[in-house]
Amino acid sequence: MIPINPPVTDTPPSETVVARLRANARAHPDKPALVCGDQRLNWGALDERMNRVANLLLHEGLQKGDNVAILSANSIAYAELFTGILRAGGCVTPLSSMASPEALRKMLTDCGARAIFVADQYRDLVAGFVTDMAIKRFAIDFADPAFMDYEAAMQAASTTDPMIDLEMSDAFNLIYSSGTTGTPKGILHNHWMRAAQMDRVSPNGYDDNARTLISTPLYSNTTIVSFIPTLFGGSCVHLMPKFDARKYLEIVEREKITHTMLVPVQYKRIMDVGDFDDFDLSSMRVKFSTSAPLRADVKRDVLARFPGKLMEYYGLTEGGGVTVLVADEHPTKLHTVGKLAPGNDIRLIDADGNEVPPGEVGEICGRGPTMMAGYFGRDDLTADYIWRNENGDVYFRSGDMGSFDEDGFLVLSDRKKDMIISGGLNIYANDLELVLLDDPDVTDACAIGIPSEAWGETPLGLVVLRDGATRGADDILQRANARLGKSQRLSGVELRGTLPRSTIGKILKKDLRAPYWETGKDSL
Repeated sequence: MIPINPPVTDTPPSETVVARLRANARAHPDKPALVCGDQRLNWGALDERMNRVANLLLHEGLQKGDNVAILSANSIAYAELFTGILRAGGCVTPLSSMASPEALRKMLTDCGARAIFVADQYRDLVAGFVTDMAIKRFAIDFADPAFMDYEAAMQAASTTDPMIDLEMSDAFNLIYSSGTTGTPKGILHNHWMRAAQMDRVSPNGYDDNARTLISTPLYSNTTIVSFIPTLFGGSCVHLMPKFDARKYLEIVEREKITHTMLVPVQYKRIMDVGDFDDFDLSSMRVKFSTSAPLRADVKRDVLARFPGKLMEYYGLTEGGGVTVLVADEHPTKLHTVGKLAPGNDIRLIDADGNEVPPGEVGEICGRGPTMMAGYFGRDDLTADYIWRNENGDVYFRSGDMGSFDEDGFLVLSDRKKDMIISGGLNIYANDLELVLLDDPDVTDACAIGIPSEAWGETPLGLVVLRDGATRGADDILQRANARLGKSQRLSGVELRGTLPRSTIGKILKKDLRAPYWETGKDSL
C-alpha cells in the first residue's frame, strides 16, 4: 500500500480500542453498556458476548486481518458483532443497506469477506447470490438452512477471552461507498487511526457516564465516530434501529441522554416536531453534527431551543483535515464549519494543483492524525486521491470547494462534482440552495446542472414546499432569481414531493441529475 504517514501528535495513542474495552468491562461489569428498545446489556454481559463472537469466528477459521461483513439495522447484536470481530483480530466490514444487491455482491467479492452476518430485514438483498459464494453465512434473527443460526452458534462458543495480539497497523474496519456502478471503493482504517480519534473522549465527556443516542446506521463513519468513543470512555450507547423524530425526543427525555450524533436532516425534523418545546431535554450536554453542512438558520434554532453544546465537524470518511465549529461559542460564524482541529492542516488548491491565494475558493485538501490506510486493494485510486505539499507530505483531496475567512473559519462552497459550469462560469449549487431555502414556503431544496445547448449546462432548482403552500414553480423561480447574481440565475424550478436522501441525510444529487443527462434533453 502507498505509505500515508499521518502526522504524529505530541501524545500518540498507546492503547488500542480493543484493549480499552477489555479494561472497561473488568473495571465496571455492572455498568450499562448498550441499550436498544427493551434490550439492555451491561459491560460484563457485553464482554462475554464479545468473547463468544470472537471465539465463534476463530473456530470457523478466521485469521487476523480477515474481513467480516455485517448487514443489519442498528441492534444489540450489531454492536456486539462489531466489537467481537475486533476482539478476534478481524476487520469489521459493515455493509450499507442502501446498496443494491449487485453492489453488495461486488463489495463482498472485492474484500474477500470470510463471513457475513445478515438480519432478516435485509436478507433479500443478498439472497440471490450469497449462497454461491465461498463465505460463512450467519442468520442474526431468522431461520434458513442456507445460513448458520447466530444465537445457536454463540451459545456453543467459549466465553474465554482469546487475547489476540493486535498491532496499531492492523486493519480495524473497511467502509464501502454504496455506489451502484463499478466496484465500490473500500476505505480501510487501521487501529492507529481509530485510537488517534480517542483523544477527544475526555474533552467531549464520553468518559463521564455519558449516555449517547445513535440514530444513524452503524455502517456509516458518521455513527462510528460517536459509537466507538462512547464505549472507549466506558459509557453507554443507546441505539435506534430506525430514526423517528418524535421517538428520538421521547428517548432523550426518558433515558436522560447526554450526547448525540445527528446529521442535518435529522436536526431539521426534530426541531419541526410540533410539541418539541414540551419535552424535557435538559440532560443533553453535547450535540454533534456531521456528514453535510448544517444550515445556519437550523443552527440558530437548535441553539435557541435545544439544551447543550452544539459542535459541527467537517471531515471525510477517508480522514485528513478536520474542522470544528463550537456553534454556541461563535454565533457570528454559523455559516461556516469552524476552524482547524488541533494537529490538522488544510490547503486549498486550483484545478492545476496549485494553492490558491488567501480568501479565494479552492478544492479542500486535508492532512491530520486520523487518515485512512488507503483504498482496499486499490493503490491506483489511493494515488488519485493524494495531493502533496512542498515537503512531499500526503494530503487527501476532498472534492469539496471552500475558502477560509479572515478569522480562519472554513466556508464550504460546494462539492467539486456538484459545481455547475454554465457558459464557462463556475456556479456553486450551495449558493443557489441557500437562496431557495430562504423562501418561507420552501422546506427543502437543491440545485443541479442539466444539459443546455446554449450554455453546456444550466442550473435547475428542485424544491419541496411546506404543507399548505399554494405558490407555483414560476413564483419560486422569480423570487430566487431576483436575489441571485446575473451569472447565477436558475433556468427553472421544479416542485417535488420529496428529495431522495441517503440514510445519513445527504441529498442524492447523482440520482436527481441522471434522468436529464441520460436523455441529453435540453428541457429548459
